[in-house]
Amino acid sequence: MDGLVVVDKPAGCTSHDVVAQLRRVFSIRRVGHAGTLDPDATGVLLVGVGRATRLLRFLTDTTKVYEGGISFGVATDTLDAAGRETARSPMPGLTAGALVEATRRFVGEIDQVPPMVSAVKVDGRRLHELARRGEEVAREARRVRIDSIDVEGFSAGDFPSATVRVSCGSGTYIRSLADDLGTALGGCAHLAWLRRLAVGPFGIEDAHPLEEVAARGGALILAPVEAVRHLEQVTVGSDLAQGVRHGTVFPVATLCPGATGEPVAIIGPDADLLAVYERGRTSARPLVVLS
Repeated sequence: MDGLVVVDKPAGCTSHDVVAQLRRVFSIRRVGHAGTLDPDATGVLLVGVGRATRLLRFLTDTTKVYEGGISFGVATDTLDAAGRETARSPMPGLTAGALVEATRRFVGEIDQVPPMVSAVKVDGRRLHELARRGEEVAREARRVRIDSIDVEGFSAGDFPSATVRVSCGSGTYIRSLADDLGTALGGCAHLAWLRRLAVGPFGIEDAHPLEEVAARGGALILAPVEAVRHLEQVTVGSDLAQGVRHGTVFPVATLCPGATGEPVAIIGPDADLLAVYERGRTSARPLVVLS
């Protein structure tokens, strides 16, 4: 039982909780996920089963798309609605136009300080573990990439609210973005809710509720080749396939001539994924061999 399951994660459980449940559903220990979602967040969670867990590395760094709500005028210690209120300052003068203008400052490569409730390690300790003990430590800003921020809805008032859609690179914290937007607009803000709409090539339309996955089991597992649908693919004949199955290092011109420098999915004559190779200047070397 090897492949990928696209789960629509519900609120109120961790990504690890989803993995633990699917281990029971599929009666297999080897289950993992790509791209953690916070407990209160919902949406696309990619879960690898069996040998396909080795392919999750190629999905973790793909572009993510989120939709979220931002509440202005109230700050919390976790930067989201689950935290304790730490500041309250009405922002009646905030307009949709001002918000749109502020979002432009955060598009591109920016420095972002990870929140205390993140899984980032400082001196070998995860920040969220320190936060649970009431500790706060200095964190270095990290370089992240935000491709676009679209304001989809805005409600004015003493405590305005907005709905935004964000396309971004791996490692971007939307709760930190909400907090930074509040500061940039002369006040404060927190993330009210969050839903992940896409991870790489997999959108919310591909996702299945957790209870459906539990009920239908293996019927919803996609073949391993689907987990690398976003990579360049090269189909080989039976002679080359035998070498690929053994992790042979090939001359580039033999295995994947004309391919780019990105990882290349090697497909066998039966249309199954055999391996993922890295293309160098002269040779192609295996990154993951499934057979």
